[in-house]
Amino acid sequence: MIEAVVTDIEGTTSSLSFVKDVLFPYARARMYAFVHTHGKDPAVRAHLDEVCAEIGRSLNEEELAAQLVQWIDEDKKITPLKALQGMIWEEGYRQGDFTGHVYDDAVRNLRRWKERGIHLYVFSSGSVQAQRLLFGYSDHGDLMSLFSGYFDTAVGAKRDPAAYQKIAKVIAVTPAHILFLSDIKEELDAARTAGMQTAWLVREGALAPQADHPQARDFDAIAV
Repeated sequence: MIEAVVTDIEGTTSSLSFVKDVLFPYARARMYAFVHTHGKDPAVRAHLDEVCAEIGRSLNEEELAAQLVQWIDEDKKITPLKALQGMIWEEGYRQGDFTGHVYDDAVRNLRRWKERGIHLYVFSSGSVQAQRLLFGYSDHGDLMSLFSGYFDTAVGAKRDPAAYQKIAKVIAVTPAHILFLSDIKEELDAARTAGMQTAWLVREGALAPQADHPQARDFDAIAV
């Protein structure tokens, strides 16, 4: 019996193109100005210090912004980068520059599962702040009330079984009663190793009947 669903975002609830073609370029174009304008703000400074720690040396504002832009281009899953991107995106959402893309089938089924008493959670490489913004300012309006909690890489890497074990402990649900949804095989492998059930979203391309995890074209095809 499924008591909780933990879902990825990119390629799962939301299109990859929204993240790659809208969010990433938006943050990239504004990173230098953001670091220059807000670099001394305590919350921002803390994340910039984490960037320096990651690199192993002190960086000036220009070097910090350049490093962050490089990580964006390389699609790095680094916690301070994700946090700073989230801060930049917040302004974009609030100004109405864009809304968070969420598939119709995802919204429909998340609402249905919520009504059945299943607890819903998000686990994404994007910061918790970015997750809240995407669902709070979605194409379908504010969807934040659907979710009981959000997790990012602060809990661990998405390909590390320990992260999923930690999530299960935090939400106090036996892993066997948790369904994890993702479009990435290695993430699903990690969740299964932690004892969770899995469903592999394949929104484009052919389904593979013999795949290592049950595959589904969309949320309508997921049995919960």
